[in-house]
Amino acid sequence: MYTIQETFKTPAPISALSFGHASHLFAGSDDGSLRVYDLSTNKVVKAIRNLDGEVSSIICFKRPGSELRDAWVAHGRMISKFKLDTPKMIQTLDDALKSLTVGEVEDDLVNQLSLNGNKSHLAFGLDSGIIGTVELNTGAVTKLKQKHDNICSSVTFIGDRAKDIVSAGYDTTIKHIDFTKDELIAAVKMDTTLPESGVSLAPPFVISLSLSPSGVLAAGTADGRLGVFFGGEKRTSQKKSKVWGGLNTAEMMLMKVAEGPIVAMSFSAARILTITTMLGVITQYELVYDPQADEGRALLKQLWQGNVTAALDKVNTMLVDEKRIVIGGMSKDLKGVFEIWKKQGRQPTPYHGGSCPYTRRVSVGPGRKMRRWGWRLSIRYIVKMYSSSV
Repeated sequence: MYTIQETFKTPAPISALSFGHASHLFAGSDDGSLRVYDLSTNKVVKAIRNLDGEVSSIICFKRPGSELRDAWVAHGRMISKFKLDTPKMIQTLDDALKSLTVGEVEDDLVNQLSLNGNKSHLAFGLDSGIIGTVELNTGAVTKLKQKHDNICSSVTFIGDRAKDIVSAGYDTTIKHIDFTKDELIAAVKMDTTLPESGVSLAPPFVISLSLSPSGVLAAGTADGRLGVFFGGEKRTSQKKSKVWGGLNTAEMMLMKVAEGPIVAMSFSAARILTITTMLGVITQYELVYDPQADEGRALLKQLWQGNVTAALDKVNTMLVDEKRIVIGGMSKDLKGVFEIWKKQGRQPTPYHGGSCPYTRRVSVGPGRKMRRWGWRLSIRYIVKMYSSSV
């Protein structure tokens, strides 16, 4: 289980989080500021202010000879590189080592960054649906012809496949792309079956994505559905295939697990997934899967569930490692809040067959009918989801 360890407050809502080294946490806000916290003292040690637009994503990377990580920061329609290990306590955009404007128009904002395995390229997704890359040695920006029909909410490189990108968007589609060839390898459209009770105010926009170290892909939607893809998982019994098969729907699990948008998710181990809803319901699962079984071969085992404190009203982002959950967003008075939850005691024993509490056995493959559900998104969130098409 996890217990609350510390709560931090900032002048503006938290919009992005990233770990530096073990004791450093980078926290970005929607007022264009970024703070670096030393968690051993709970103090801010570095800051960036007056960036153009909301800080939407942060990629930290180690530079030889420095404990303080450098960072690529997505803000507004720009991506900027900062060296934080300088005598200057507070930096501005003028101090950036490099700044790239990748959004085509003023409201074409960057949503997420990802760094590939050999650290040669960044990937980014834009509100226009465009997927792009930055070659880090030269700063060259490439925008792919392969794109989404609506907001590209998430991008991630596939582990040790440095040229492969998985992206997701508000067009309810997940795509696997070879960016070096600008080639679509596979695509999956999330199940758009309407609930039996009638029309939903929340289409299955894909708003969160996470890839495990072993190649399991998870996706969360605006209507509380969780999709898990086991087809790209590394298995000792198989040789590495030439093409990643992660979007194979024959090895896909899709089910409704939340009564609200799954705004963030993260793997802390090969099959340990933590998700959070916009209202701060945090759930950690063990994903159990037997590729040899014919039916009932996927099991979603709940390891822990908790709620954020009353200080955090809406969740925007989350980080998870083996010992902590860091979750951030805004308070009721529209200020910034992030909480650090620490793991306590031993986790439940991993599932090895038989019956166990808090489990949901799921059929794997396309066409599974979703159970009845009912809730309504806030008007504020609906406006945000539809903003790119208005």
